[in-house]
Amino acid sequence: MSSQSSPSATSQTEPSIGGLVSSASRDVSALIRAEVELAQAEVVTQMKTAAKGAAMFVVAAVFGVFLLVMLLLALAEGLIALGLLRWAGYLAVAGVLLLTAGILAARGVRAVKRVKGPERTISTTKETLAWAKHPTKQPRSTS
Repeated sequence: MSSQSSPSATSQTEPSIGGLVSSASRDVSALIRAEVELAQAEVVTQMKTAAKGAAMFVVAAVFGVFLLVMLLLALAEGLIALGLLRWAGYLAVAGVLLLTAGILAARGVRAVKRVKGPERTISTTKETLAWAKHPTKQPRSTS
């Protein structure tokens, strides 16, 4: 008898190709699940950090509004100290606010009127739908 093993002995100790594919498939699936779980954990952590930051911005904005009110009151009182009647000082500050709001509103309206739809996306979507209806036709060139 020779010391070499027979073909039937090696086939019993080595996994088959189907077994290797199955094992690789399980390993890849487990790896993908682990990556997804890691990504979810990271996103949750990042979202909590972002929420805290957003809350701080909201609180800062509230303080900013109070600051603006105090500065406007100080401006009005400063005008009064310069000799304007009380109602005239507050009316002057209100006029400045009205003028500022009007200018900002006009600029906002102009900016909104310049907004256009996603023209390239609409065009390519129409071409894709046309191709999907008739896949044997060549799509026309957009260049």
